[in-house]
Amino acid sequence: MILPWLLSGLGLVILLLAGDALVKGAVNLSLRLGIPALIVSLTIVAFGTSAPELLISIKAILDDVPGLALGNVVGSNTANILLVLGVPALLATMHTSECNTRKTYNFMITASLLFIALAFRGVFDWIAGLILLSALGYVLFDAFRDAHSHRRACRNDDPDEEVEGADPEMPGWRIAVFLVLGMIGLPLGASLLVDNATIIARAYGISDTVIGLTLVAIGTSLPELATTVMAALRRQADVALGNVIGSNMFNLLAIIGIASLVGPINVDPEFLRFDLWVMLAASLLLIPFVYFRRDITRVWGIVLVVLYVVYLIVVLTV
Repeated sequence: MILPWLLSGLGLVILLLAGDALVKGAVNLSLRLGIPALIVSLTIVAFGTSAPELLISIKAILDDVPGLALGNVVGSNTANILLVLGVPALLATMHTSECNTRKTYNFMITASLLFIALAFRGVFDWIAGLILLSALGYVLFDAFRDAHSHRRACRNDDPDEEVEGADPEMPGWRIAVFLVLGMIGLPLGASLLVDNATIIARAYGISDTVIGLTLVAIGTSLPELATTVMAALRRQADVALGNVIGSNMFNLLAIIGIASLVGPINVDPEFLRFDLWVMLAASLLLIPFVYFRRDITRVWGIVLVVLYVVYLIVVLTV
């Protein structure tokens, strides 16, 4: 049983590296083609950084293990709040009292409620997918409108916006290499991770859903964790909190929205009884930091991490 664990880890590493390569290649190609940096930031970077989760979900559906796809998204959202915000707070207090993320947070809670309501239909089919993608379209349009208005109001700012992964000096051949590596690596990594995670689940008598909620969810949350730790150490709490809120909203609306167009995703009754409500409760834990401008101190960090450990124990033992 050592080999499936090693291959799952290899698949995860390939996914993360390929996702990063795809973002760098797509961003620099888009800027070379004259697409505004603002559009690139709101679309290509957002979609590219979620490419691993998307490929995992699509592969899981094609392999007839939809529980892994849904578990990955729900588990990632729970991990993003309890683990990805909890661990950095253990290292340094995150001064979220200085952040204004109310609007984005409201969108995330609305997306969570919409997602739960659609889950009670028993399946995420093409109808649910179109509803989720329509909501995503509105969020992206609103974000573009706000960013455009902000840029027009700040006329003294540098018009050349910094975009993640942008390198004006990158030669064309290197852009092509990044794109090829991303497009080859993503399906390869997804295939390795999903196939071997399924083998592990069956060998230990664990459901595909539980593997998605734990192993796969934690693995795909590692990029957010790394970003948030660095943001906390640099005292950029707005980046850390915004990264988690944006990632959660994108997971719900984009990943499941697109994946459900590939094939129907049946909802395990256990999701309706437990996991979806844990995800929502974790999201509501952000209210003191978003609405009452509280800092995420080390004490809060301990609370969040302990809650996540308790959640994992419950999922793995019940």
